[in-house]
Amino acid sequence: MTSKERMIIALERGIPDRLPVTVHQWQRYHLETYLGGMDELEAFEYFGMDAAVQYVQEMEQFWLANPDFSRFSTPTWRHEVEVLRNDPDDWEYKHTITTPEGVLTYRTGGNRKTVWVTEYLIKHDEDITLIKKYMPVQKLDVKAVNRLYDRIGDRGILRGLIWGDQAGCWQHAACLMDIGELILRTFDKPDWVHELLSILLEKKLQFIETMKGATFDLVETGGGAASSTLISPKIHEEFCLPYDCKLHQALHDLGFRVTYHTCGGTKGIEEYIIANGTDASETLAPTSIGGNQEPWEFKEKVGRRLALIGGMDQINVLTHGTEEEIRTMVQTLFEKVGYEGGYILSCADHFFDTPLENLRVYVEAARECVY
Repeated sequence: MTSKERMIIALERGIPDRLPVTVHQWQRYHLETYLGGMDELEAFEYFGMDAAVQYVQEMEQFWLANPDFSRFSTPTWRHEVEVLRNDPDDWEYKHTITTPEGVLTYRTGGNRKTVWVTEYLIKHDEDITLIKKYMPVQKLDVKAVNRLYDRIGDRGILRGLIWGDQAGCWQHAACLMDIGELILRTFDKPDWVHELLSILLEKKLQFIETMKGATFDLVETGGGAASSTLISPKIHEEFCLPYDCKLHQALHDLGFRVTYHTCGGTKGIEEYIIANGTDASETLAPTSIGGNQEPWEFKEKVGRRLALIGGMDQINVLTHGTEEEIRTMVQTLFEKVGYEGGYILSCADHFFDTPLENLRVYVEAARECVY
């Protein structure tokens, strides 16, 4: 069975020949620091993993670690960047966006490993009017997607995202304003929050229209801000579920499989994840890495209604664990989560300084998990 066949069968909640094994979004830092600058597909092949290659080009936005934002500019949304610090280990950019009716600003910072927002774009209620009128939506380069799909071949699957800072509407909003303030506004100004989410939904639906003909095997939505480690199930039900449903329906209408990303905060929102129409749930972060229930506890609640992806603690086990600890956790996840198929073993999030030998052990242990 090829890696593509193995992963597609798992995504369709079937039983493949063995446990599929991959990682969540291989990070450029690890590829350059430990693997000589390999690309994702080369790294997956190097370790004998089932490839899950992420296409990101038109989905990237404010969190880009690159001062060239001219690609996002239009005559009515002029995006200019001032480099405040250019140290690759501690950089900061000031962003100024000029529209016909006002100016928006925000700041981003980062290092070789990741990027963060240091000043949010939305500062006044009326700022969302400028977003609605003038924020441009990228168009997917379908030919580029399909070229990458052809290159991957039977070595694995091609994953995609929806345009924006995060794929989900709530998660995107949490990149445009402080999450604490956003949560408070669900109580104080719920209509305003719904207006913002509706604006982002409409733009994401516009992007999905440009995805026609793309050969993604899986499209990721959601984001950690919708996790029940951050917001209550009640907020998730009102401010995430309706918008997720519409995104997933639009993706399904084009024939795409969907995976819903909540990191590890799934306790109390299990039925909402099912209700939003996703095909798979990720990343099943265990309590040791910040989740609020173990992957097998989530599995007990959702049964075979969803395919599952993730579960491996990429820090305490995969990076700092012994060979025995890694093998034991792989076997535990296979026996408690993947025992009836429908499961892809993956990391619960990004890793940066994981030893190569630990990755080899991880893959060897997973390949021994035969159905």
